[in-house]
Amino acid sequence: MLRGLVTAAAALLTVTALAPGAQATPRPKVPGAFVALSSVDPSIIQEMRYITPHNFVGGPIDGYRQPLCILTRPAAQALHRAQRELLRRGYSLKVYDCYRPQRAVDHFVRWAKDLADQRMKAEFYPRVDKSRLFADGYIAERSGHSRGSTMDLTIVELPAVPSGPYRPGQPLAPCYAPRGERFPDNSLDMGTGFDCFDTLAHTDDPRIQGVQRANRQFLKHTLEARGFVNLPEEWWHFTYRPEPFPDTRFDSPVARRSVTGHRDPSRSSEPFRFAEPSWLASLVTSDREQPPPVPDEA
Repeated sequence: MLRGLVTAAAALLTVTALAPGAQATPRPKVPGAFVALSSVDPSIIQEMRYITPHNFVGGPIDGYRQPLCILTRPAAQALHRAQRELLRRGYSLKVYDCYRPQRAVDHFVRWAKDLADQRMKAEFYPRVDKSRLFADGYIAERSGHSRGSTMDLTIVELPAVPSGPYRPGQPLAPCYAPRGERFPDNSLDMGTGFDCFDTLAHTDDPRIQGVQRANRQFLKHTLEARGFVNLPEEWWHFTYRPEPFPDTRFDSPVARRSVTGHRDPSRSSEPFRFAEPSWLASLVTSDREQPPPVPDEA
């Protein structure tokens, strides 16, 4: 009798262990090749949107615990090279998002499936039915950001003025509205705001002309010269190539402890900083160089 009970219990444990979802597969943590961007270049402005309520979801996103840009070291070093050129000309990079843990991507997916939650529609996807977000490619179950070499960014003229404050519940304007009407961002005018779910955000959309088109090309050419590749559907989205981890998506939270000890050895004495350093304005002179004119493409 006792032997039968033991056998039955062992069988039950075996079935439980093999049942789908009974044991969660551990997700990879970021390795030592990941660094805080501020440890490589503290002059790059960081406005990390997904730890704030000002994003298309309308609240902080899972996995974002500190306003920190984390990247693979080669990607961070390439941004540093681009930043040196921009500073010389009176501009700075500004990042909105960098490494994105898989749990954040999962949060986006859950939000996209909740068709009743449309509190940020008026700004971020006014012309897109929420039921189309997957089909139209705005939301996906996997993201290149989780591999650590993709970032969302723009260019800011120096000295940088703060972006306008966002207060939950405030009236929203479409992300493609004229600059003076949409959310006040200190970015160069790119024709739309960041994370605009609209075809006007396509980098080379022919409706974007003049200064807005020139600004997009200024950003694109500056980063392409340092090894980055733009996603054509999003003027702000770039990936450094070759990626150190092209087949791995990580899930460590966006927090300083995730990269503790992962400092760039060439800048080991730099402190962590999360905003434009006060000394940055002193680098800018009144005769700053302007971005080169970019001819319209056919």
